[in-house]
Amino acid sequence: MTNRLINGPDNGPIFVFAHGAGAGMDHAFMEAVALGLAANGIKVIRFNFPYMVQRAIDGKKRPPDRAPKLLEAYSQLIEEFDGQIIIGGKSMGGRMASLLSQHTQVNGVACLGFPFHPPGKPEKYKGEHLAEISKPCLILQGERDTFGKREEFDDFSFSEQVRTVFIPDGDHSFKPRKSSGYTEEDNIALAVEKLTAFIFEVYREE
Repeated sequence: MTNRLINGPDNGPIFVFAHGAGAGMDHAFMEAVALGLAANGIKVIRFNFPYMVQRAIDGKKRPPDRAPKLLEAYSQLIEEFDGQIIIGGKSMGGRMASLLSQHTQVNGVACLGFPFHPPGKPEKYKGEHLAEISKPCLILQGERDTFGKREEFDDFSFSEQVRTVFIPDGDHSFKPRKSSGYTEEDNIALAVEKLTAFIFEVYREE
């Protein structure tokens, strides 16, 4: 049983892509984004955090590991690379990536659906470090994301390195309402397009 999935060419920029809290590296969202990036010439490396590795073995659902264990697992993977990489993730995985931006191998960070706070609990804010981040950071956020809606962003503090792209009518997984006229497929494609441009931009700056 492998705990990694790799898509894309060996000679492209490398994007290490971490999963969210509730679903592993093979989730449909992760798969769609990874294959989209791979088709654009980016090597995508997905992996499972330790608790998700254990779930794959015994089939039992369990909560995410605590942050120190998640960060340790992600750091170990980052340190396998000699050259430059871009790191990121879906929700929790993106937040963990943003906390590891100081690694010398990391050129940039991409967060897909950043969990700024639990739904309905804006007072439990988890994005303070984004005001200090010193590497290029892209946040792709659904306009209706209950973990941080578009209208809340005026209250968030970001460093000059942070840029945000809002996914039209998207929820935490970028899925729009049918009445919006947007489709989930189009929103994923938009996310892949913006992410591809960011990765190549950051990669070429070196």
